[in-house]
Amino acid sequence: MLSHYTTLFKKLRVDKNRNYYPDATTHRAPHKPFLLLSIIDLTGQGRITSNVIEPSFELADTFNSYWSTVMPPGRRGLISYPFYHMRSEPFWKLIPNPGYEDRPGQNFSSMAKIREVYAGARIDEPLYALLVDPVFRERLRTALVQTYFDPAGQSMVGSQGLINFAADAYAADVKTGVHEGLESFAASNEEDAVRIRDQGFRKAIVSLYDHRCALCGIRMLTPDGHTVVEAAHIVAWSKTRDDRATNGLCLCRLCHWSFDEGLMSVGKNYEVLVSKRVRVEANNPGHILTLSDRPIFMPGQDRFRPDQNNLAHHRQEIFMR
Repeated sequence: MLSHYTTLFKKLRVDKNRNYYPDATTHRAPHKPFLLLSIIDLTGQGRITSNVIEPSFELADTFNSYWSTVMPPGRRGLISYPFYHMRSEPFWKLIPNPGYEDRPGQNFSSMAKIREVYAGARIDEPLYALLVDPVFRERLRTALVQTYFDPAGQSMVGSQGLINFAADAYAADVKTGVHEGLESFAASNEEDAVRIRDQGFRKAIVSLYDHRCALCGIRMLTPDGHTVVEAAHIVAWSKTRDDRATNGLCLCRLCHWSFDEGLMSVGKNYEVLVSKRVRVEANNPGHILTLSDRPIFMPGQDRFRPDQNNLAHHRQEIFMR
């Protein structure tokens, strides 16, 4: 079985275009390899637990991590494309939702459309059995990486796979509060160590707040797994090396910038504080003024709430009253 699926993985039907796809991908479309690598990652993390692959945010987010590592900036990759077109591979069977049918030649521009038509995709049971086994799983990963990427691309994709695995473990420790620092995680260099920490902290905080900004409450996800929010430290990591969830806030980009600049903070009763400085000069702060004194949005479990000692430090050292 391993030999059979290794051969199938090496013979994926992919587009070839020397003028569009870079050297790192051997001038071939990396969509299908990235999707399969994402499935390998999530299976190894225990997040895919059957041979039915759902078009989930986690799958799209993992796909995006590979895409942004290898593809040129500004080159957009849609996971909906390989999720549908993998139907041409013998191990992948799409599962239509009631009232829909699987038809060739369709064009899906987003995962939202995929989820409308399909409940997911079923991979062969023997293939899933291989993916569950750590040794066979890595052999299938190696087949993909060595076949579809040049040496530079192999290095980038291989590093991202290790980072994805380590970041998932890091995120779990952030949530449990037992994280003791980057020293707990193996990394080949300082750059990878920083990526593990950043990716793991972001993954934990964003999921705890369900992709909702703690200050303004906005929650927006693109159909292909991009979110408007980011993970922010209340007290800078450089000062405390504290990546526990209680030192984090999920913030949209505007609120994150405002929080870091001292224009917004959180009060003793977990209310939004807005600095009077937002009114200076020709500023037009818009909806930010309406947030003042509103309760912030917090994780469902009290143990993940922002620590008031950390918030007090922000109010005293950063916030401009």
